[in-house]
Amino acid sequence: MDLLSIGRIAGTLTTWWWLLLSLAFFLYIATDGTDLGAGIFAVFSKDEEERGAIMASMAGMWDGNESWLVVAGGVLFGAFPLVYGSAFNYLMIPLMFALWGIIARAVAFEFHIHAKKSKRFWGWAFAVGSLFATFFAGVSLGATLQGFPMKSGLAMQPALAAHGVFAQNYTTPIMHFSGGILDFLTPFSIWTGVGAVIAASLAGGLYLCARFIPGDPIHERARKWTNVVSLLALAAIVITLVWSYALFPWAAAKWTGSDWWIWLIWFIIVLIFAFKSSTNHSVRKDFSAMMWGIGVVALLWAAMWATIFPYVVPNTWTIVQAANPADSIAVFTLFMTGFFPIMIMYNWYQIWVFRGRFSKKMAYGAH
Repeated sequence: MDLLSIGRIAGTLTTWWWLLLSLAFFLYIATDGTDLGAGIFAVFSKDEEERGAIMASMAGMWDGNESWLVVAGGVLFGAFPLVYGSAFNYLMIPLMFALWGIIARAVAFEFHIHAKKSKRFWGWAFAVGSLFATFFAGVSLGATLQGFPMKSGLAMQPALAAHGVFAQNYTTPIMHFSGGILDFLTPFSIWTGVGAVIAASLAGGLYLCARFIPGDPIHERARKWTNVVSLLALAAIVITLVWSYALFPWAAAKWTGSDWWIWLIWFIIVLIFAFKSSTNHSVRKDFSAMMWGIGVVALLWAAMWATIFPYVVPNTWTIVQAANPADSIAVFTLFMTGFFPIMIMYNWYQIWVFRGRFSKKMAYGAH
């Protein structure tokens, strides 16, 4: 096989993992985003019984939902190691706080059910941890869209052997992280953190409506919560799009280029999905409303991923530049691609098994 064919295969596999990375992040947002949003709702709960009931409603699914974040991290490490390494330099602080939030939630789930005097503490740990994880994950996304601060340095490379051709020692440019510890913190990244909280709050409200019996106190409060947050979410989408258009030339060039009409149609479809979610919610078709809402997230996420193409980190690395060498990504593809359908089936089975509705008293009694 010649080098050109190897390069084409490597490019195809790299694009494949770029798509699977998008899928892993989306499935995390779609599944655990509802849990996080329900946790944000719990910040404003009136009593500990309500927080405990909310925790009980997701007790059989939250760990499986969070596993998609581990999968996404594994894809980054295995397929795009440069991004993985630099992200934990540039985004050390927001990722640290997001991780602490996730840990607080996980510990709270396990301790709350057994606690007696400290139930209130663990209920608040779950609620505040959900808020922290969502906000700082949103900050990390906004900072990533602005690109990683990198510079090129020189490093001596040993002799390489590839397909029987040996190269002498030579000096080649190596990219190094060059930013400061607070470079991630910008008005745009703070806004994306706020936007993530708004989006998760809407998803959490729709989830609670679908999980609790109509007429139950949590169901009725979640309905009112969702009616308000849905308007905030629509405003947040518009603000983010306008700000992105003004801030990112690469986004503006795509959205107003020769294919502008495709983006316009896509946005109209987003509005249709949002309208369907709202109308289903108004007639108490709670599960349908939640699924239409997840459809909105899917459309927006796909649009963002298409906008940054061919970059994996805008203005920093293209998909090819950030990818592992051809032989490594081929082995990674061989052994790890099949993991995705297994995970999807596992998630679906969890949702099916724990699909029943709760009441506040019933759920709290189990947690």
